Amino acid sequence: MKSNPRIAALIFALLACAPAAAAAQGQQDRKQSPAAQGRQAGERLEPDEKGGLRPGVPEEVLANRRERLEEEAAAEIPYYNNFLTTYRLGPEDVISVSVFDLPKYSKSGIVVPPDGRIDYFFVRDGLHVAGKTTQQVADEIARYLDEYIIDPKVTVSLEKAMSMRYGVIGDVAQPGIRIMTRRLSVYEAISEAGGILPTGKKQVVVLHWNADRTLRQTFIDVAAIQKGKAPDNYFLSPGDQIFVPGNRWKRVESIIKLAPILSFARIFTGGF
Repeated sequence: MKSNPRIAALIFALLACAPAAAAAQGQQDRKQSPAAQGRQAGERLEPDEKGGLRPGVPEEVLANRRERLEEEAAAEIPYYNNFLTTYRLGPEDVISVSVFDLPKYSKSGIVVPPDGRIDYFFVRDGLHVAGKTTQQVADEIARYLDEYIIDPKVTVSLEKAMSMRYGVIGDVAQPGIRIMTRRLSVYEAISEAGGILPTGKKQVVVLHWNADRTLRQTFIDVAAIQKGKAPDNYFLSPGDQIFVPGNRWKRVESIIKLAPILSFARIFTGGF
């Protein structure tokens, strides 16, 4: 099995993986038997590009390639990095309030009720949190506590998101996180993301975290759906992420190793 230097460089840039570890993995792959290599190749969405780096490639060239891949990844990863700070709370979301050095004013596992108001100390008639970010709620609580505590430091965390979000990443026109306002199939979700780019593949993967914290990968043949040869009957659950492989992302493994994206999905199963 041939290694893909672009994928290795991208994973290195995003997760700061040690080069030695990547090299060791590459040596282990090369030592595997042809049968084992065949099994792994069967797990790919498509073969890696033929050919690898020529020996003696200047470090400057490698550095430029890593920089370019970082820039490509940066176009999609911010959707997930910014999710927690821009998320608007809604009914059934679960949050926690932490007041630094004052545990008696901290509360965890607060479920947002249908009316969007939660009970909190000193707040008459409850605190309205629906439609607000966690930072906005923290600032409002701090204003209430300021009457009783000197310079309160409040943090509000989203423990579990239940207001129906899903993600689309990869070679689509508009990758990102969206609101699931109705029952949504994979084909409909891809259409709402602007459709698959010419560089994208039409065998996509749905990543879903089960309640037992195991990851399930479901392959969907979009081309067959478009031709009427397969039904469009796979419907998304909150936290599901659709991965459309293409020029930049060739393997599922390269996506599921990205911490921000995994954190997004885990919120919908209660977190780890």
